[in-house]
Amino acid sequence: MYFPVIRNNRNNWLDTAFNDLFDMDWTPRHVATAPAVNVKESDKAFTMEVAAPGLKKEFCKVNINNEGNLVVKIENKSEHEDNSCKEGEKCHYVRREFSYANYEQTYILPDEIDKEAISAKVEDGILSIELPKLAPEPEKKMDRVIEIG
Repeated sequence: MYFPVIRNNRNNWLDTAFNDLFDMDWTPRHVATAPAVNVKESDKAFTMEVAAPGLKKEFCKVNINNEGNLVVKIENKSEHEDNSCKEGEKCHYVRREFSYANYEQTYILPDEIDKEAISAKVEDGILSIELPKLAPEPEKKMDRVIEIG
C-alpha cells in the first residue's frame, strides 16, 4: 500500500537556513563505542564478560585501584599493511590501515566480593572476569542477659 507524503506548503526558509548553518556533516567524526558488558551472578560469584572482537590477552589490564574498585583497561593498536613491494624494490604504500581503540572503565565492587581471588581470562574475543563472593560468616548467636540500670 502506498502512503503519499503530505508536505506543509508554508515557506520554511528560516528553518532551512538554521539547519544548514548548524549542519555538521562537513566535520570529521570519530566513532567511539564502548564494548558490551554482561554481568552474571551465581551463588558463589559474579562473572563480567566484556566483548570486543579481535581482543587479545596482551591488550587487557585488570586491576583493583587504591579505592578498592575494579579497573578494566583495553588498548588495541593494530596495523594492517597491503604492500606488494618485493625485497630491494623501491615502492610506496598504496593502502595502509591503522586501527586504535582505547577503553577504560572503573566499577565499584560490592562489599561481598573477595578482592584477593579475582581472576580474568580472554577467550574468543571476550574478557571474562571472575569475581568470587566472600564466604558468608556464620551468624553469631548471642544469648545474654542485659542489666537494667
